[in-house]
Formats: sequence, C-alpha cells, structure tokens
Amino acid sequence: MSQSNNDGWEPRTRLGRKVQDGDITTMDQAMESGLPLKEPELVDQLLPGLEDEVLDINMVQRMTDSGRRVKFRCVCVIGNRDGYLGYAQARDEQVGGAIEKAIDVAKLNIIKVDRGSGSWEDSAGGVNSLTRNAEGKAGSVTVQIKPAPQGLGLAAAETVRNILELAGVQDAWTQSHGNTRTTLNLAKATYNALENAGEARTPQRAQAVQQEANE
Repeated sequence: MSQSNNDGWEPRTRLGRKVQDGDITTMDQAMESGLPLKEPELVDQLLPGLEDEVLDINMVQRMTDSGRRVKFRCVCVIGNRDGYLGYAQARDEQVGGAIEKAIDVAKLNIIKVDRGSGSWEDSAGGVNSLTRNAEGKAGSVTVQIKPAPQGLGLAAAETVRNILELAGVQDAWTQSHGNTRTTLNLAKATYNALENAGEARTPQRAQAVQQEANE
C-alpha cells in the first residue's frame, strides 16, 4: 500500500498550490483543470490509499567508457481499484530505488479508466467493465480488451489481470498478440488500451484546457 506522509509537502506547481489551498479537492477536478501533473505528492493528497504492484524487475547492463554499468529496471502499476490507474518503469542502481522511482513516475502517469457496462448482456449504468472495445500496443505486443457481462470475471493473462484489477475493472474479455512473455511490453500495451478507452472524453478535457488558458 502506497501512502506517503505529505505533512511537509511544499507545492512547486500551480496545480499543487490549488490542491493545497483547497481549490481542487478531487482527482477529476485536477485532470479537468488542464494543468500538468508534476508532483507525486499531489496524487497522494487526492487519491489516498493507492495500491502499488511490481510486475517485473530485471537487471540491465550498459557499456560505458568507464566500464560496464549495471542497473535494475522496475515495471510498476498503481491503482485505487476504483477507476484510477498509473503505470511506469524506472531504473536505479538499487532494487529499492528503482521501485520507489517507478511508483513516483506512475503517479504522474495516472489516468481515469472509462468504466461502464458495454456488454449487450448487461443493463446500462454499471461500472463492472468498459464501455467500449479498447486496444493498446507496445513494441510487438497488442492487447485488446472487450466489455464482458457482470459475473464473468477477467478472462486475461496474469499481468493483464493484475492491471485490470487495480483499475477497478471486474469483467472483461482480453486477447493479446506478439511476444507476450515480455512483461514490460504486455503491461504497457494494457495500460495504453485502458488509456485509449477513454479517448471519447478528450474533447471535454481539451475544452477545459482552453478555458483555463483564457482565464
């Protein structure tokens, strides 16, 4: 469970100051403001109780003029199991450092998943699945997510299922193609699919950005 102590947090951005002053009190308001999200502490304030899960840790090597350098690469997802999801990868010389970096970056990549009841077998108004088919790509991997009726569960591989659970998606059909044994690309493709599922909301956000710029 990722819960940081932000009692001493000093905002460095306009959005952060709005959150600290109480002008913005929810993540929805923060996203609709059009202001860039650049402080992990801000997410901790608006979404307390985020869970994090490390999907993969690998040792990576690089040759430099001073010799071979070894670092650890961490792939991590965060979510509140209620429609918010973040994804990131990060590198550090220590495993713990790589995990901390990945969690902080994932907070800056937080998205709102467009959940709904898109299956023809379900009545409208639910949030157990997605509202429409979604597809995401990363490297050679393609992930497709389709709305499923309530009670089906998640018909997905372990990595995809873990991400959907953290996003708050309870029922979905999924298909994946390509080199799915590469956890990095499989996780990224799943995140991209969930991000693409909410593209229909883009015009509303663009309008909010324009209104903010005109103020």
